[in-house]
Amino acid sequence: MPKSRLGRAAVLGVLVTLLLPASALAQDGPTLESVKGELDTTWLMLAACLVFFMQAGFALLEIGMSRGKNAGMGVAKILVNFSIGTLAWWAVGYGLAFGGTATFFGDSGFFLGNGTDLAGTPVDAAGVGFFAFQLMFCCVSLAIVWGSTLERIKFGAYIIFAVVFAAVIYPLIAHMAWSGGLLTRVGSGVQDFAGSSVVHLTGATAAFAAVLFLGPRKGKYGPDGRPRAIPGHSMPLLGLGVLILWLGWFGFNGGSTFVTDSNKFAEVIAVTNMGAIGGVIGAAFLIYMVSRKLDVGMIGNGAIAGLVAITAPSGYVEMWAAPIIGFIGGLVVVAGVLAIDKKLDDPVGALSAHGLAGIWGTLACGLFTSDRLAADVGVGKAGLFYGGGLEQLGVQALAVVVTFGAVFILSAITFGIIKATIGLRVSEEEEDAGLDISEHGMYGYPEQFIPAPELIGVGSPRPQAGTVSAPIGSTSEVPA
Repeated sequence: MPKSRLGRAAVLGVLVTLLLPASALAQDGPTLESVKGELDTTWLMLAACLVFFMQAGFALLEIGMSRGKNAGMGVAKILVNFSIGTLAWWAVGYGLAFGGTATFFGDSGFFLGNGTDLAGTPVDAAGVGFFAFQLMFCCVSLAIVWGSTLERIKFGAYIIFAVVFAAVIYPLIAHMAWSGGLLTRVGSGVQDFAGSSVVHLTGATAAFAAVLFLGPRKGKYGPDGRPRAIPGHSMPLLGLGVLILWLGWFGFNGGSTFVTDSNKFAEVIAVTNMGAIGGVIGAAFLIYMVSRKLDVGMIGNGAIAGLVAITAPSGYVEMWAAPIIGFIGGLVVVAGVLAIDKKLDDPVGALSAHGLAGIWGTLACGLFTSDRLAADVGVGKAGLFYGGGLEQLGVQALAVVVTFGAVFILSAITFGIIKATIGLRVSEEEEDAGLDISEHGMYGYPEQFIPAPELIGVGSPRPQAGTVSAPIGSTSEVPA
């Protein structure tokens, strides 16, 4: 055999030896499709963790905007509400939201688990992951409800309303907009990529109903009816809460791609950030023009409003539009807080930051949605500024009306029943003492409220001989 042929045979033999194991591995190992599915689920679970972290942001924001005598209550509220909401969502809510394509509710997927039938398909591990991701959205919407009720609502009301909200109210809106329900059938469908109306307007509308039934905090309005400022006790906590929410929003909006195809989630996150900075700038501008001061709380709410406003459009608008949408959201929240405060006591500004900004964000899709991204998502049409006319704007407006009307009616009925049965508001004496001690039996900041002699052994120095201190057993409080 010629040497050239012998050499070629040797090379061929080596290649065959190398390729045979690779071929066997390709047959026995994971397919490209399975790897892609696992990568998509990994991203969705990472996003779910970021959205869960938003609960810490809500806790810090609300605690910072409360007085010191109500600081500890915020911790219990967040933990219990998330836990109750999870049970209700698992047992009933998820099935009503995503268990079919009927007009108002699904009809399968209750008490979900691996193998449960959901709209005719057995749920697998990835499906359970999708359940967990959507749970986080439900609990964010629930958390929004309570910021407006701070410092005067009974803890038992939280539990009852959490069950109704997570089992019925939120699933109704989520199903109509996201799971083949009513709002997907109007025109080419409502555009709400991550929930300006489904999550934020829903939570704020329930909060509006709660505020109407609760009334204002004691001392909020003077004899002349003018509002009085009741400052929160910690702006640093508020600021940290806003930053945590900002971070969580990257999972909130970015995770709503559900998959990693074409790296769309990266663009959504960038658009989300641009909306947030627009909100900060807009709020800072307007509050300075009105008061000649850069109010910390207003700037923080500007960030929230910018994020809320960009939530619906985040998958539909180009980068240039995001800061404009956020800026207008910042203007809306400042004007809204100043106007609403004249009549309604909303300690954290949730009615404006989540409600009014949620309305604006939903409508903004009808103006700014690009034809490229409308086709990419596959829902609705281009907005007015892209030559789409008024059709999509009309669909968005209808979604706002339907969402507000349905949530307000159901929430008002629920709060009315709570008020008529167990009661909705704490007594005047309990409100004066603070919900930490009256509802939970302990202070969030013991050193501020418990007389020094009673703190011996728990962090306070023993009083020295000859010093004057409050008598043991004194109920006098140090101002928060």
